[in-house]
Amino acid sequence: MRELNRVHLSGLRAVEAVGRLHGLQPAADELGVSIGAVSQQVKKTEAALGRTLFHRTSAGMRPTKAGDEVLVHLGRGMAELATAVRLAGRGAEDRLVVSVAPIFASRWLVWRLSDFHARFPDIRVRIEPDMALVNPDETDVDVCIRVGRGGWPGVVAEKLLDQRVFPVCTAQMAGRLAAPADLAHVPVIRENEALFGWDVWLGAQGLSPDILGEGPTYADASLCLDAAIAGQGVFLAWETLACPALEMGQLVTPFPQRFQTGVHYWVIARQSGLRARAIAQFTSWLKAEMQASVRQWRAREVQAG
Repeated sequence: MRELNRVHLSGLRAVEAVGRLHGLQPAADELGVSIGAVSQQVKKTEAALGRTLFHRTSAGMRPTKAGDEVLVHLGRGMAELATAVRLAGRGAEDRLVVSVAPIFASRWLVWRLSDFHARFPDIRVRIEPDMALVNPDETDVDVCIRVGRGGWPGVVAEKLLDQRVFPVCTAQMAGRLAAPADLAHVPVIRENEALFGWDVWLGAQGLSPDILGEGPTYADASLCLDAAIAGQGVFLAWETLACPALEMGQLVTPFPQRFQTGVHYWVIARQSGLRARAIAQFTSWLKAEMQASVRQWRAREVQAG
């Protein structure tokens, strides 16, 4: 470690930023200083090391052979320092940052987090509602839960559950539905830009979505579910979305058939050692909860059939 006494950390940061961003201006923007300040830091570092790290050309700063060698190790070192700072900033207690789609968080996860807290009282969970794919190894997120078809590049995703869909409505409206074809005579609630359509459920039974009656359209599935609870029509929901409303008797399933959409639930967890114990405990608990939910849903489906 004595070698570090020869140079200032600010100089090493400047060298790493110039090499990674391929220029003084982007490095200055990232570090929040002037171009002149970055240039001076690079020169001082080169003088302290006794090596020229960059060629000054009309096209900008280009690493020398020695510079390329130094930059490889500087990049790794800065990444480790960033991890250390992030770890220190999280405090001594275990705290997990879980990125999850808002609708899954509000309709399924938050209903079960009290069980996780009871089992692991030393782990604090912070929910980050987000729809975009997150790579936990490149962000502050520890666990990412997503719905999709998988195959995302750059992440290790483990499938949790196949998504299955089925109609839901109030008990009063269900009384008007003796067969799937009766959907032509009741309001049908639709979601803008849904991942799937009614063809997933109707097509499996030899019916066309063209038979469906008119009804309200909402921006997301959560609003659609609320509309169904309010008695505005029949909505094609999926298990994790509708589960609490079904358990509380706010909605019923007029037909027992449930069909897969080709979309699945996935968990993407940090692969590094940071918070490894807490991550493993949360993902293990999540899988167990999903499987318990599946068993409950299947049992209810058999009873309904």
